[in-house]
Amino acid sequence: AGLIRYTAVFIALLSTWFIMQTYFDRRWKAISLRSWLDEQLPRHKCGNKKSCPENHFAFKIISGAANVVGPSICFNDMILMSSMKNNIGRGLNIALVNGTSGQLLKTDTFDMYSGDINKLDTFLQGIKPGTIVLTASYDDPSTKMNDKVRAHFVELGSSHVSNLGFRDNWVFLGAKGMKNKSPFEEHIKNDKNTNKYDGWPELLDMEGCAPRKMD
Repeated sequence: AGLIRYTAVFIALLSTWFIMQTYFDRRWKAISLRSWLDEQLPRHKCGNKKSCPENHFAFKIISGAANVVGPSICFNDMILMSSMKNNIGRGLNIALVNGTSGQLLKTDTFDMYSGDINKLDTFLQGIKPGTIVLTASYDDPSTKMNDKVRAHFVELGSSHVSNLGFRDNWVFLGAKGMKNKSPFEEHIKNDKNTNKYDGWPELLDMEGCAPRKMD
């Protein structure tokens, strides 16, 4: 009886050891595989899905979500505007970047609901040729918009600014001196039948590769 008891205990211990070793061995392999995959997966600038070719700048522009979550603008792996940087506001959020060096020149916000539209008009008139312009809307981008300001954005390459309405969402990358329409623009209308949020459409998230201005 004693021998049987000791044999049973030995078998139980052996089984426990085998199960534990198998468990930890598999877990270690899973952790190692996950770590290996994390190391192998490349990180692209601005967290984009793919890298940009030579002489291109990576960018990502995210509009605001309703009047709650602010927009963000990333360019060449640098966050230029965001809630964390405390430099965004209701209306249009605009960053100006040197099209050759990628250096940030200026950021500013323009309240398009109750602000002074002349401030935006003056800002847009002062943009120098070769400057890349990144724009993200937040809450309302158009109540104060007039034909003069819309014309400035058209000159920068916008195709949608003429149709921009109350509480629409809009993200845009253009440049001073563009000869054609910019391929980097998204616009979604405020429509109570399709809005994701109460009174506002869903946010826009646009990423891409902006060509460097070559002298």
